[in-house]
Order: sequence, then structure tokens, then C-alpha cells
Amino acid sequence: MNESSKLKVIKWIHTLIWLFFVVLIFYILYSGIKNKITLFTWIAIAFIVGEGLVLLIFKMFCPLTIWARKYSDSQKDNFDIYLPNWLAKYNKIIFTTIFLIGLVLVLIRYF
Repeated sequence: MNESSKLKVIKWIHTLIWLFFVVLIFYILYSGIKNKITLFTWIAIAFIVGEGLVLLIFKMFCPLTIWARKYSDSQKDNFDIYLPNWLAKYNKIIFTTIFLIGLVLVLIRYF
């Protein structure tokens, strides 16, 4: 497999994992808005906190970004994922904000 093909595989994996976490974040927000807090809500929160810890360990980079860097010298924010460049650039800010809003709503409604 050549470098271009390896990068494409990484980009697809990264995009699918990103989508999984985005679905979890919006589920947490939905749970908080609708006051439908279930075991799955807490599992989703645990997954997102776990992802946050991974990012902290890797100095705010996804391990897949580090891996993809071996196959590209692109300076674009979306070189490692199939997202628009603006979304890749502001991804952490946008989805951390949505997660925190959802988390606060869940905690307020639960307690």
C-alpha cells in the first residue's frame, strides 16, 4: 500500500471515529434538553471524557493525526480527516462547547 492509500485509510478511520463522538456529544445534549437521562447518557459522557484524556496525553492532538502526519506534509487542518477545513480547524472549540452545554444540562436535571 502506498503512502497516499495509507493516508486515505487513516482519514476514513479518523472521520468515522469523529462521527461516533459527534453522535455521542449530540446525544448528551439531547438527553439534557429532553431530560431523558439514561445509562447510555452516562456511558456517552464517559466516552467523551476518555477522549478528552487521550487528547491531553497527546498534547491536544488526536493520535490518528500524529499517525497521518507520517504520510503528509500538508499544513491544512483537514489533511487527516474528511471534514471541511474550517470545521477541522475549530472542531475542538465547537464540540467541546456543545459537550459542556449538554453536560451542564444533564447535571442540572439529574441533581
